[in-house]
Amino acid sequence: MTRVAVLKGGPSLEREVSLRSGTNVEMALGRLGHEVIALDADQHLVRSLRDERPEVAFIALHGRGGEDGTVQEILEILRIPYTGSGVLASERAMDKVVSKALFRAAGVPVPHGYAFNKSAFSAMGAADTLPEIQQGLGLPLVVKPARQGSALGISIVKEPGDLGGAILNAMAYDDRVLVERFVPGRELAVSVVMADDPWALPVIEAVTTGRDFYDFEARYTPGETELRAPRDLDDDIIQEAARVSIAAARALGCRGIARVDLILDDEGRLWVLEANTIPGMTDTSLLPKAAEIAGLGFDRVVADMLDLAALDT
Repeated sequence: MTRVAVLKGGPSLEREVSLRSGTNVEMALGRLGHEVIALDADQHLVRSLRDERPEVAFIALHGRGGEDGTVQEILEILRIPYTGSGVLASERAMDKVVSKALFRAAGVPVPHGYAFNKSAFSAMGAADTLPEIQQGLGLPLVVKPARQGSALGISIVKEPGDLGGAILNAMAYDDRVLVERFVPGRELAVSVVMADDPWALPVIEAVTTGRDFYDFEARYTPGETELRAPRDLDDDIIQEAARVSIAAARALGCRGIARVDLILDDEGRLWVLEANTIPGMTDTSLLPKAAEIAGLGFDRVVADMLDLAALDT
């Protein structure tokens, strides 16, 4: 039996999702026979960790504070091993601009795009480049906050006059924004186990109902999305999806279990969109579905994540 602190909640926009993930993890850890300490990641977190003295921390935090290296740094200071990736890999994965550059350098296919921060618009007149962006990338475009999760703040731009508004919307979530060519196709996810010999769980496809993409509501509203293992994909595509997903996680320096989101376009090419160092563990999340299809079950995934817990140094 291990004394495990489950870190959940926190102040991010994904708090409610994190609470759901954390509750599921707590139940699984209890079934596995561990002693569970549920901790909300609030202003008393460090004091609570010192008082409770857990042997390991299971991070079920989503969004800022949980996925960006912040809580990982705290746990490093306190010398408490934790699940998921370390500080640097978490920082890299959380920033879509940084991760995209690392993917490209590692030969991982990514959609072409540009990144801006608020000062480029306010101090350097970057808004005047919008016609060139649209001409170079073509429409439709996807606009994303650089450091936000669960598809919050993402817009699909289909009309020439809508790009500026989409950028302003994204900047409400972060002061850095990524504008990319929108790649239509099938939305796939591959969860990877980054152990000494990395391996991938089954490919999962997210099929949404009447939506342009797999947005926040589609991710967390029961009945809005069907998660399935696509039976019509050729073996070579499945193997390539696993290969590029492991390559993407390796490029960021991930450890433990991560999830990589991809698009399979109409010509059969795969494009990596992002990697998630703390995959969702809710009833509608992709990683639990992959574990179910693989015949592992939710509890086995939680046990594996706990087994891979470590400190960076």
